[in-house]
Amino acid sequence: MPSSRPAAAPSGVVTEYLLLGLAFDRLEEGFVDAYTGDPTLRAAVQNAPAPHPSRLADTARGLQTDLPGDLDPGRAAFIAAHLRALECSARKFAGEEIGFVEEVRAYFDVDIAPGDPATYRDAHAELAVALDVPGATAESLTAAYTAYRRAEEIPPERVDDCVRAFSGALRERVRAVYPLPDSEIVDFEVVADKPWSGFNYYLGGYRSRVAINGDLTQHMSSLPQLIAHEAYPGHHTEHCRKEQLLVGGGQQEQTIFLVNTPQCLMAEGLADHALGAIIGPDWGIWAAEIYADLGLRFDGRRAQRVGRATAGLLGVRQDAARMLHDQHTDADTAAEFLQRWLLAPPERAHQMLRFLTSPLWRAYISTYVEGYRLLQQWLDSAAPAIAGAHRTTRFGRLLDEPLIPASLRAELGATP
Repeated sequence: MPSSRPAAAPSGVVTEYLLLGLAFDRLEEGFVDAYTGDPTLRAAVQNAPAPHPSRLADTARGLQTDLPGDLDPGRAAFIAAHLRALECSARKFAGEEIGFVEEVRAYFDVDIAPGDPATYRDAHAELAVALDVPGATAESLTAAYTAYRRAEEIPPERVDDCVRAFSGALRERVRAVYPLPDSEIVDFEVVADKPWSGFNYYLGGYRSRVAINGDLTQHMSSLPQLIAHEAYPGHHTEHCRKEQLLVGGGQQEQTIFLVNTPQCLMAEGLADHALGAIIGPDWGIWAAEIYADLGLRFDGRRAQRVGRATAGLLGVRQDAARMLHDQHTDADTAAEFLQRWLLAPPERAHQMLRFLTSPLWRAYISTYVEGYRLLQQWLDSAAPAIAGAHRTTRFGRLLDEPLIPASLRAELGATP
């Protein structure tokens, strides 16, 4: 369903915003997560002298004063939020010391607070019940959870079959609810030596390349979540629908997707709710049927119970990031914190630290934590009688509209 309308020429402030965003890729390759706009803009940035971070910060501040220009209030608010994030990134690239909480606020327009250990203890108690070891000690709970995770490991030689089965099933379900262009496609590949478990590279023209980290063991309970997150109805689906509806409608600012901006919090929150949005709360029962067709046994009901319990541990990694960057805790202490609350083996905890200490990605953990929380609150703000249909419609808005955290908070504030 490609748009038949010619792409509208971007306004002056939009063009400057795109040029500014593209310039950050000269400072840190990968800062531009995706760009599907006018290639002459990218060429102009690549052929220009290397930008200085302080100049980029000045440009971001200056562009904020130019708003709204000829843009409607919604588009102006979207660009303004992203300019504030880019200004902070430029200051950091210039060597300015910025606290972690302030950094997260500037990038993602959310405020964060420490998690409550009581919440984590309650999650452990619920997890012990889900694993049939109620009242377990810390050591016995860790042993039970480790055994559970080991039992649901996918044999490496079967991962490709499982990826194909779930991507096909989810694609069919998504296309029936949130129509996609006939030409859309996702190519999956296995990569190594990455700080993340999966990554969507949106290539434009309704195509994505999804990389799966082969260094990490794939588990039956998490693989459906991973495919939904990266592809259907997560990142790939969102990129396709926004390219078709927003870019096709002239919103050229949507041709660029930049790391450490409000776009990321919205996208990761959306993607983490993706499986539940398209399958519902009984995703484990649905997944068990697909695994059975592949000759693999999977206790979907237990996986759902375990998932509900571990949801209470959502803030642990964000707490670890605060420990590292605001409290200047050493890496070993942060790893012990992750091992204690997430019941993670040492090697997994240190893999998490790679992400939490990456200069580019260190604040990004908050997109998963605060993005999930904010979007859950917004998705749940419906009358119980119509909650199912309402959530489907609301999730569609996340796919199709240029929403930012402030948009959701404004709607939540207006909810009776």
